[in-house]
Amino acid sequence: MEESENVSHTLVTGAAGFIGYHVARKLLDRGDRVVGLDNMNDYYNPSLKEARVAELEQLEGWTFERLDLANREGMADLFERNAFDRVIHVAAQAGVRYSIENPHAYAESNLVGFLNILEGCRRHEVEHLTYASTSSVYGANEVLPYSVRHNVDHPVSLYAATKKANELMAHSYSHLYGLPTTGLRFFTVYGPWGRPDMAYFKFTEAILAGRPIDVYNNGHMRRDFTYIDDIAEGVLRVSDRAAAPDPEWSGMTPDPATSYAPFRVYNIGNNESVELLRFIGVLEEALGMKAELNMMPMQAGDVPATAADIDALARDTGFRPYTPIEEGVARFVQWYREFYGV
Repeated sequence: MEESENVSHTLVTGAAGFIGYHVARKLLDRGDRVVGLDNMNDYYNPSLKEARVAELEQLEGWTFERLDLANREGMADLFERNAFDRVIHVAAQAGVRYSIENPHAYAESNLVGFLNILEGCRRHEVEHLTYASTSSVYGANEVLPYSVRHNVDHPVSLYAATKKANELMAHSYSHLYGLPTTGLRFFTVYGPWGRPDMAYFKFTEAILAGRPIDVYNNGHMRRDFTYIDDIAEGVLRVSDRAAAPDPEWSGMTPDPATSYAPFRVYNIGNNESVELLRFIGVLEEALGMKAELNMMPMQAGDVPATAADIDALARDTGFRPYTPIEEGVARFVQWYREFYGV
């Protein structure tokens, strides 16, 4: 049977990870061909990554490559063997606090690895590179909601600095080679198949085990919690619409979110900043159990609040994340109980 002309051949990096798994699944569900790449590292228990890959292996159009982004020859060979239409790059060494303990892991994955992605895309004329940035790039900014038009030159963690570097590297390739690139600044993503190092995952595990939970900044942190299905939908909407030069862009009044080159940056958040104590309350309700709170000071590299201005995303793609935390947390708890047999 001949393949439909509308079927896209997409590389999804970090496909065994939380966001990558959901993005790959959504692409496969609509009939695209997907090559998933992951190095299956042990930053958290690889058994969860293996379970995600096992789910994807049941779907038609899926191929898996176990490969490290920083492997220059391996990445060059991957692009040589595949004629990718698009690349969705969501692999990264994640985590703000871990970047303080193990900075070299961030340089290898987030800088060297991203350069290998850019080189593969430009040498093989990929139609569009969509890549993960983070709300952490806003750093010391205090004006909320965060806008893609704000300056982001004051990161407060190495993780954030590497992601800002990704945006700058992408712009240089958009300028030099005409490669369409779009960066997505994700805001606190949660939901089924999530990362065990994330606070809501740790909270759930501890509450069910009857252990106290560490609550930083005495629970007064505010986060723009964004449900994973909304993130995946936003990624596909953006990937389907290759970045183009902005005819209104001016070097006299440069807009950081657009360019004279085919370059874009968007926020993807839920457009609502929720206090951590309220989020814990919603989690307690979903679990049917009360949490014992161990109040802690703010951690190095953290910021007190995040909130996303998503007007640019909504204008250009017609999509706004919409899942309320009550619904998203309930879905996560249901998945957690089923997956871990709790």
